[in-house]
Amino acid sequence: MAALGNPEMLTRKIKLWDINAHITCRLCEGYLIDATTVTECLHTFCRSCLVKYLEENNTCPTCRIVIHQSHPLQYIGHDRTMQDIVYKLVPGLQEAEMKKQREFYQKLGMEVPGDIKGELCNMKTHLDAQHNGDLKSEDPANKEAGDEKAQEDNDYHRSDEQVSICLECNSSKLRGLKRKWIRCSAQATVLHLKKFIAKKLNLTSFNELDILCNEEILGKDHTLKFVVVTRWRFKKSPLLLHYRPKMDLL
Repeated sequence: MAALGNPEMLTRKIKLWDINAHITCRLCEGYLIDATTVTECLHTFCRSCLVKYLEENNTCPTCRIVIHQSHPLQYIGHDRTMQDIVYKLVPGLQEAEMKKQREFYQKLGMEVPGDIKGELCNMKTHLDAQHNGDLKSEDPANKEAGDEKAQEDNDYHRSDEQVSICLECNSSKLRGLKRKWIRCSAQATVLHLKKFIAKKLNLTSFNELDILCNEEILGKDHTLKFVVVTRWRFKKSPLLLHYRPKMDLL
């Protein structure tokens, strides 16, 4: 018990080097970016590294457990908690990554997506306040006014990069949508589309659906941006997706 009261024990600093193994990607050996976890074994990697690896493999790069025989990409998911931890532990990493993404879009002559613009603006404001010593506890009245302003500014992801989609039914067991053309945030996931279709068709559960791109079943955690970049062959055309009942229901 005496050791617990020792000030040196309570204030001991942990070096970043000591925990690097837990916050780096085994594939690229850099800090985790867009952290993505294998649901079978819970090992985590950068999304781009893992997706590229799984194009020719179906096992976890760390423990070699088989993720799935034919569709391993359906059994990985974005790990927001891990990514938040990495950004908080590694100084300047998030700011550097947002800057790289912005420069990437500008180099291609493309508009910077709204979510990246927002992150950059938020970080700049926060850093400026830190440098100027302006970070103080908020007055309740100012906080309430700020909350109201935030609600006014909420645009329901309309400022995000947008994706145009055509949702086609390729099964006689389901009916087609009255309005099959939709436009939504590139950050929306396949799960969002499943819920949307299930609601429009009055299905009892969205789990009854499979969504496919180029005849390949998509994982529920895939974002539409991810699908466009890695699955869609016709980059200048709207994204064409098909839906059908799950294979085990056919």
